[in-house]
Amino acid sequence: MGTATEKVAARTGGGRLAALTGWIDERFPMTKLWKEQVSEYYAPKNMNFWYFFGSLALFVLVIQFVTGIFLTMNYKPSAADAFGSVEYIMRDVEWGWLIRYMHSTGASAFFVVVYLHMFRALLYGSYQKPRELLWIIGMLIYFALMAEAFFGYLLPWGNMSYWGAQVIVSLFGAIPVVGDSLTEWIRGDFYISDVTLNRFFALHVVAIPLVLVFLVVAHLMALHEVGSNNPDGVEIKKVKGPDGLPLDGIPFHPYYTVKDLIGVGVFLILFSLVIFFAPTMGGYFLEHANFDPANPLQTPPHIAPVWYFTPFYAILRAVPSKGLGAALMGLAVVLFVFLPWLDRGKVKSIRYRGPLFKFFLYSFAISFLVLGWLGLQPPTPLFTNLARFFTVVYFAFFLLMPWYTSIDKTKPVPTRVTYHAH
Repeated sequence: MGTATEKVAARTGGGRLAALTGWIDERFPMTKLWKEQVSEYYAPKNMNFWYFFGSLALFVLVIQFVTGIFLTMNYKPSAADAFGSVEYIMRDVEWGWLIRYMHSTGASAFFVVVYLHMFRALLYGSYQKPRELLWIIGMLIYFALMAEAFFGYLLPWGNMSYWGAQVIVSLFGAIPVVGDSLTEWIRGDFYISDVTLNRFFALHVVAIPLVLVFLVVAHLMALHEVGSNNPDGVEIKKVKGPDGLPLDGIPFHPYYTVKDLIGVGVFLILFSLVIFFAPTMGGYFLEHANFDPANPLQTPPHIAPVWYFTPFYAILRAVPSKGLGAALMGLAVVLFVFLPWLDRGKVKSIRYRGPLFKFFLYSFAISFLVLGWLGLQPPTPLFTNLARFFTVVYFAFFLLMPWYTSIDKTKPVPTRVTYHAH
């Protein structure tokens, strides 16, 4: 129980806050946006741990933006100074090593979270009607992330950065007719040079982040328009109470904001363990060759991209023809966009799918992981043949999907979500 003075102060403070909120609402729909997007946005009450990864992706994006801003304060985008400026950040800038490792580890963490987020969509059919546009916008975010990671890969100006960028940029030369001109345009020169570094820096720091922010906002708007999916694949908007609210839904805030905080806490523990004890992750997050300055006259013994690109790199190397390999590598990424129309299944969630879909989905997941590992290995005959086999498995998931989803036996889907209080 407070004193009369304390109660008056509380009422005065609350009145001032309400007045400030009202003043803002007259000029900007702050309260309206909060209600529509958070407190009065109803999400299914049976969402499980797979639904942590969407909010985690947003959290890691913020980490990347903040650490990237601090890195640019001391980074110099020139061939003569780039590597030295990174060393200066690591050795002389106060807490610079932590910021740099947060950014480099954050890049890998981003793709871990995004890949798990995409896999959850495959598990529960989150790309099916009415979420086709939501899925397409999500894939555009993924493409932008790949571009952002690629452009940032060259910036440390280490030897693996230099030669990795050289290999990846040269792939565009396999495009008929315009390949050579396109390669020269991307580099801005006849070889990877100071001009290329400046160009990639501008794209990494300004252009692609602007695109990412726009796409993330569009993704969230599309999500809140059609509503979140759930492990049962049941549309909660179809069953509403007398008040017009979904009977199987709960407000996103405070229920899922609190739940997401648990996910963020667990993520930060794992993230901190990597940063403080294994920031290079044995060469997977930061390659050993990248601790040497770029040297156009010294090729690293084995050139490979960062791990999150290696599944597609393995597909490229599995094909003898450079042009066909580049085409298949691009197709391996683009095919995700067409999932809403390739899937002819009558149900969304894997809980009610038949054995055929489960077999192809798990085979696809295994092929993706194995191709990722093979992309890091030297191209021996054994590894090349394995890459060819798993490339066939990878593409079979997409190309045979209209067939196996249309004939697969499914289970009856409940009219309401299945939920057990705990």
